[in-house]
Amino acid sequence: MSQAPIDVYSWATPNGHKVHIMLEECGLPYRAHPVNIGKGDQFEPAFLKISPNNKIPAITDPEGPDGKPISLFESGAILVYLAGKTGKFLPEGDRGRFDVLQWLMFQMGSVGPMLGQTHHFRNYAPEKIQYAIDRYSNETKRIYGVIDKQLSTHKFIAGDTYTIADIAIFPWLRSYENQGITLEDFPHLKQWFEGIAARPAVQRGVKVLADLRTPITGDKEREILFGKTQYQRR
Repeated sequence: MSQAPIDVYSWATPNGHKVHIMLEECGLPYRAHPVNIGKGDQFEPAFLKISPNNKIPAITDPEGPDGKPISLFESGAILVYLAGKTGKFLPEGDRGRFDVLQWLMFQMGSVGPMLGQTHHFRNYAPEKIQYAIDRYSNETKRIYGVIDKQLSTHKFIAGDTYTIADIAIFPWLRSYENQGITLEDFPHLKQWFEGIAARPAVQRGVKVLADLRTPITGDKEREILFGKTQYQRR
């Protein structure tokens, strides 16, 4: 019996690509629905029903754990769900599973938020605030160092097996140049990064919706993403 496709509501961002890559790695059928965050699609009532935090990605699986449809938001939760659904990229044993989950939480709590702020203040902020640039650029370098040290003794982020921890972290490091990072300064991370980037499923995943994304240049887009539209109560 064939698997019904999972509907993915997403955009070509690091968080979106996590789920695109996971779906490609698992071989699950899916349909990608663009949510253009520069135009405000994330505030549409239909999207808010499945993603109340108005963030991408979100999914709807017509064949949930009990055979009924399930919707999920938050990319980390989606990765855990897909790993559970397929039995892939998350160890079954408690020790291995918790090793992976702690690095997934590291991505959700540190890599994404801190590198995201680095991107904002280095590239998108309407005024250059040197304190903020230095603060987040230095924290980004520290985080890269943490990952590099981990990879000095492990083939992958959470050990010797490719897992959702690798899938979660990789997309956030693809724009390392915009983060002020020289990859050669982190040789173990560089080797890992190049190996992940060469995976066919990863290459397919990062192309999903990528042709629809354009640089953020207009004041309207900036206002939607970073201004009062973002902070309206809904």
